[in-house]
Amino acid sequence: MAEDEVKEVKEVREVTEAETTEMTEVKEGNYGADDIQVLKGLDPVRKRPGMYIGSTGEYGLHHLVYEIVDNAIDEALAGYCNKIEVSILPGDVIKVVDNGRGVPTDINHAEGISAATLVFTVLHAGGKFGGGGYKVSGGLHGVGASVVNALSEWLEVEIHDGKNVHFQRFDRGEYKEPIKIIGETDHTGTTVTFKPDAEIFHTTVFSYETLNERLREQAFLNAGLKITIRDLRDENNPVEETMQYEGGICSYIEWLNKKRGAEVMHPDIIYLSGKVDDILVEIAFQYTTDFNSEVFRSFANNIHTGEGGTHELGFKRALNKVVNDFAKTFKEQQDKNKKKKTSKKDDEKPFAGYSGEAIREAINAIISVKLPECEFEGQTKGKLGNPEVQPAVYKVATEQLTYYFEEHPETAQIVVNKAASSQAARDAAKKAMEAKRKSILDSNGLPGKLADCSESDPTHTEIYIVEGDSAGGSAKEGRDRRFQAILSLWGKMLNVEKARADKVYNNDKLLPVVKALGTGIAEDFDITKLRYGRVIIMADADVDGLHIRTLMLTFFFRFMRPLLEHGHVYIAQPPLFKVSRGKQVRYAFSDEERDSFIAELGSDGKTDVQRYKGLGEMDPIQLWETTMNPETRTMLRVSVEDAAKADEIMTVLMGDKVEPRREFIETNAKLAENLDI
Repeated sequence: MAEDEVKEVKEVREVTEAETTEMTEVKEGNYGADDIQVLKGLDPVRKRPGMYIGSTGEYGLHHLVYEIVDNAIDEALAGYCNKIEVSILPGDVIKVVDNGRGVPTDINHAEGISAATLVFTVLHAGGKFGGGGYKVSGGLHGVGASVVNALSEWLEVEIHDGKNVHFQRFDRGEYKEPIKIIGETDHTGTTVTFKPDAEIFHTTVFSYETLNERLREQAFLNAGLKITIRDLRDENNPVEETMQYEGGICSYIEWLNKKRGAEVMHPDIIYLSGKVDDILVEIAFQYTTDFNSEVFRSFANNIHTGEGGTHELGFKRALNKVVNDFAKTFKEQQDKNKKKKTSKKDDEKPFAGYSGEAIREAINAIISVKLPECEFEGQTKGKLGNPEVQPAVYKVATEQLTYYFEEHPETAQIVVNKAASSQAARDAAKKAMEAKRKSILDSNGLPGKLADCSESDPTHTEIYIVEGDSAGGSAKEGRDRRFQAILSLWGKMLNVEKARADKVYNNDKLLPVVKALGTGIAEDFDITKLRYGRVIIMADADVDGLHIRTLMLTFFFRFMRPLLEHGHVYIAQPPLFKVSRGKQVRYAFSDEERDSFIAELGSDGKTDVQRYKGLGEMDPIQLWETTMNPETRTMLRVSVEDAAKADEIMTVLMGDKVEPRREFIETNAKLAENLDI
């Protein structure tokens, strides 16, 4: 599996001395009015880009494309656009073309410049703050186009208004010439072409797969919208795909089930839709036989809300109520029939209801809401906060699902039976688990393989989960015993793809992790009992190491998800090469860095290059200097989305279905590296 599949959104690094000075330096004894700085125009974006796009790594880079595409999607939502084209050009230049109305080019009288220039050069300028430009929009914050402009080496916009073609170029957010007419046209639309600024981003290389996945989402969410993506960087091997789905989110459910190789429990995809005030609600879901999964994908105005929000909560409450209502009715009918068949009175227990977890087990659901004004948490729009959305979704889902179950009693019975089976299995597992947990977790005993730290405050502590006893030994010797704990794992780890919580408590490979962290798992998980603020996975940079990382991430995602939601999980980044010449030593984390060090130290054959096949090949001092020292190390923080991706891959690669696994291998074979043959 390629390492890209488990890497996280943000690179975590220590703040440099220069940055600390920049943030804290004040003239000694002379802090006055002139020391207050006002960042004008797009300066705030270039000064602190992470505030606007989340990061300056790969996540932020791709977010630039999303912002421009979101503007085109807004035109589609308004009913004026039915075709969007996104191209990755040579040099990793992005070109986005839509056939919407085109950005207005006439003079904005309030500012005295062209409206198009205003949109691309002034923060919070756009047609999404009232005035009737858009009833629904995803780029609500109104900083999309201007932020992309500010963070690009150059950007060009071409606008077709049905008569003339308007053009303007910007260099790092600035323009030398006003917008001008360069030709005539008989259609409308906007074309934005830009090159991300290498001075801002750690990398400017786009992932076709990442963009393809995001654009496919948009095609599903906007039934009938035609979206084409092209990768033209290799002129000898161009890639192109056009996506258009008339079935909308129902087609999305079908596609997701096929991709995961999931076997469905009922043939019909349950589709619910309605409108409350100005809030449009769409929900599609289907149950599968994968008893240990719960897949929710939620969207607000076509923006993926990876952290959920009020729309997800509304649907979960409605699903819980309707399923339990029908389950209670079914049980009452069964009890009534029993009384007719026998005169003997049985002790009948009242229906206690099924837990939300049991009801949602094995569900694959899409929730999409569209509303005039979204309240997101931050510009990256990870979580929907509108309080009025929850009751709107609850009302639509409750009424529509009740009606659906009444019209489709066979499907209702399947869903209720599924919930009953899940609840029974959970209750049995909990009983078995409780006995085990009392003897293990409630005692003061810690895993024998754990080398604990002396500090007890979790805000200052971290634990390295290390692959193998050899690497664990080096880590124990090289660590800072005050705040760094080491837990060595060995042997084959349990694949939690088809394992319930009781199996985890009985697994000698995962049990030490559970005991060391102290939080419990699944429904017993308690984040307040976490013993370490940072949980760091440290494995070899080979196929086996990547496998272990993925298994561990899948475990955290399935049984300890709050660890990911609160940002406690990291992946250590040990070096791949040691480049030395005499007493001069360099550690390289990539092939490019290795080659750079070879050129620096001399490429005359006297420079020694050692590839680390495993962590155990490094002595304690080397491991500390390269991978464990907070002042010099690089770690990757894992997000919920990253763990969900790892979970999805494990479902494909470790599941029962052959076809999805073969398709994955055929698609990704060319990406394989470091094969042990």
